[in-house]
Amino acid sequence: MAERTLRGARLGGQSFEDERGIEFAARQRVAYICPAEHDFEIVMAAEAEVPPVWECPRCGAEAISRDGAPPEPKVEKPARTHWDMLLERRSVKELEEILAERLELLRGGEIGPAHLHKANAKRSRR
Repeated sequence: MAERTLRGARLGGQSFEDERGIEFAARQRVAYICPAEHDFEIVMAAEAEVPPVWECPRCGAEAISRDGAPPEPKVEKPARTHWDMLLERRSVKELEEILAERLELLRGGEIGPAHLHKANAKRSRR
């Protein structure tokens, strides 16, 4: 292994390639300003779609592009609750019937916590 390494090269050191003859991609600078009035620029490819909002590197707030149009407001869907999902599967009438059945079983001691079953078993033995 020692015979194959370059002398004087360090691990993670400099590259032996030079930049002669390399044509870099066209770039653009996009300026942003955040609510705390921090100005900063981001370098992007010329053909890249410029996002209207970028996270401020100083405070983390949403910065708005100085040159572009203001960002479009996001359309937020209301959160689906457990009740909403339940109503997609069953009607209120069906739910009331199921509740009545389960309450009857619970009161009869057929379902429910184990300590209730023991109490009912002792009563029935007497």
